[in-house]
Amino acid sequence: MYFILKKNTVIRALACIPVLVLIMLIGAGLTSGNSVETAAADNNWGLSFNTGSGIPTGNASEAELQKYNALYLGDTKQKKIYLTFDAGYENGYTAQILDTLKKHNVKATFFLVGNYIKSSPELVKRMVNEGHTVGNHTMTHPDMAAISDKESFKNELTGLEELYKEATGQEMKKLYRPPQGKFSVENLKMAKSMGYHTVFWSLAYVDWYNDDQPTREEAFDKLIPRIHNGAVVLLHSTSKTNSEILDELLTKWEDMGYTFGDMSELAGV
Repeated sequence: MYFILKKNTVIRALACIPVLVLIMLIGAGLTSGNSVETAAADNNWGLSFNTGSGIPTGNASEAELQKYNALYLGDTKQKKIYLTFDAGYENGYTAQILDTLKKHNVKATFFLVGNYIKSSPELVKRMVNEGHTVGNHTMTHPDMAAISDKESFKNELTGLEELYKEATGQEMKKLYRPPQGKFSVENLKMAKSMGYHTVFWSLAYVDWYNDDQPTREEAFDKLIPRIHNGAVVLLHSTSKTNSEILDELLTKWEDMGYTFGDMSELAGV
């Protein structure tokens, strides 16, 4: 179907294009000096790998995140990886993952929720005894961006702290990962006021669906080409695939010249 437009109509339409482009840029957070504020509008942590440098760009800049003791990258001048695991529950694979980490002498950070510590205290103790860090993934795994009052936010973190201390006899290190990466600027401020460092990630893949686990090839297609200096890697310890490929994955990364860092040291907690 074709339309015939008057000359003035075309001119007016073309004149609107710069305005529309500007609106789109503002909506994407590209014209704002405060990328945390714009990123918080959709409440989701996100990454772009189209940088040319191999280092992904977050939808909140490193500089803005630092204001709130938040991070998603280590030193990009060093070939160092920070390995983290999220776990809302125990799915039968953590022991094998811990065996592999011990074999490679890699210290990881496990972000756990209340259900995990209640149901699997012996595995939590093993993590601690073998030198891993346990971080705070909240008590009940809610959408934290939907929580605006400080008391409710605080209860999600302190409730887990108490469970952890009951299970291990130790104080929990102040590392916090928002469930599903959902956050707001107020969340970041509240976490900082509690002494926490908010930890996002710079590399992850879809590994959390129990009934639709990635194949070995699919996992490596995501995790090998996109590894980068200072990477904070998010894997789920509930993943059967991760438990099966972890030995080979760590070996491949080591063969590429990478070493493994400690998240608690990176955050300074």
